[in-house]
Amino acid sequence: MYNLTDYKTIKQLLGQQDFHFSKALGQNFLVNPDICPAMAEQAGITQESGVLEIGAGIGVLTVELAKRAKKVVTLEIDTRLLPILSRTLADCPNTEVLNRDILKTDLPLLVQEQFGELPLYVCANLPYYITSPVIMALLESRVPFRAITVMVQKEAAERICAPVGSRGAGALTAAVSYYAEADYLFDVNRDSFMPPPKVDSAVIRLTVRKTPPVQVADEKYFFRVIQSAFAQRRKTAANSLSAGLGKDKQTVLSALEKIGAAPTDRAETFSLEQFALLAQLLGE
Repeated sequence: MYNLTDYKTIKQLLGQQDFHFSKALGQNFLVNPDICPAMAEQAGITQESGVLEIGAGIGVLTVELAKRAKKVVTLEIDTRLLPILSRTLADCPNTEVLNRDILKTDLPLLVQEQFGELPLYVCANLPYYITSPVIMALLESRVPFRAITVMVQKEAAERICAPVGSRGAGALTAAVSYYAEADYLFDVNRDSFMPPPKVDSAVIRLTVRKTPPVQVADEKYFFRVIQSAFAQRRKTAANSLSAGLGKDKQTVLSALEKIGAAPTDRAETFSLEQFALLAQLLGE
C-alpha cells in the first residue's frame, strides 16, 4: 500500500509516468494526511453504500472511500493518471476507474450500470473551474444521491452554504437550496496540496432533498428567473430581471410588488419562495 500523502512517494509515482501537473485540468493533489479520512468519514457512507468520485488524481481519497463503502466508482478524465491508479488502487478490489468526463456522462445510466440498488453518495475533490457545472449536473440528474460531499474553493463553499436571502447568497445558492440542504464542514488550507493553489478550500456536504421546498410549474423557467435576477449583482433585481427575461420594466415592478419586494431590492434579499412566486407571475 502506497503512502499517497508522502511527497517522496508522489514524486516517484509521477516521475515514473513522466507526469506534469495540468493547470487546464486544475490538478492539485492532497498531501495533508488528515483531509481525506475526514472527508470520507463525514460523507455519511456505510459498508453498504455506493460512492461516485469525480477526479481520482492518484487515488488518495479513493483509498479512504474504498475502506468505508461497498463499491467506489471514480471518474478520471486524465489518461496519464490511469497507469498510476492501477497501482495505487491495486489493494482496493471494490474500486473501478472510468476514463470519463463527468459533464459528458449519462449519470442515470452510469449509476444503473455500476451501482444497481445500492444507497448512493458522491464524494470528491472538485477542480475549481468546474465546481458549479458539476454540482448542478449531479443535482439536476435526479439520481437519488443521499448526499454530495465535495471540496471546493473556500469562497464557493461560503456562497453555496449562505442562507438564501442573505448578502452572501447568489444564483448557485438558490439553485442548490432547491435541491439540497448545504452544510459547511471544514476548511482546508492551501498548503494541504501539491502544488499549493493560490486560494484556500473547504469541504461542504449537500444532503439531497426528497422533495423541493417550493413547488414550481416550470423548473427551467424558475432557474432562468434566478439566473437573471443575479446576473447583474450591482443592479436592482428589477433591472436585472427586465434585461435577463426580456420583460418590460413595469411588468417586473408589478410582479415584485406582489411578492412584497421594493423596486430597489437586490436579488440576494429574496427568499426561495419569492423566486418561485416571481417565476409564476412573470411566466404568465
